[in-house]
Amino acid sequence: MSLLAQLKILVVDDTTTSRMLLRDALETIGFRNIAVAADGEQAMQVMMTQPCHLIISDMNMPKMNGLQLLHAIRTYKPTSRTPFMILTGNNDKNVLIEGRKMGLNNYLNKPFTTPDLKKALEAIVGRLH
Repeated sequence: MSLLAQLKILVVDDTTTSRMLLRDALETIGFRNIAVAADGEQAMQVMMTQPCHLIISDMNMPKMNGLQLLHAIRTYKPTSRTPFMILTGNNDKNVLIEGRKMGLNNYLNKPFTTPDLKKALEAIVGRLH
């Protein structure tokens, strides 16, 4: 089994279409173990019960936005080192600045292409085949 098939990725986005597009792009790259959450609170529940190797989160969500989720992930000891990437349709450099302060691993603007996503993920996990 390839590394990509073994890595478990959590996709967090409040929009069903965005979750589906992201899942499709990840599967095209070669990932097979993909969990989804509709918001930050649901994502924390997943991470506490079925931890994932990497989180890709939307920035603007109800209840808990991407930076708030990142903060929660970083302050919960079992998940504090989990790689985290934020996707956003709002090209706000403050998100990147604040995220980096909290240990954000990468940032990708929406809309994205599958090659863009692959490149962003490679910056976190290394070369993807």
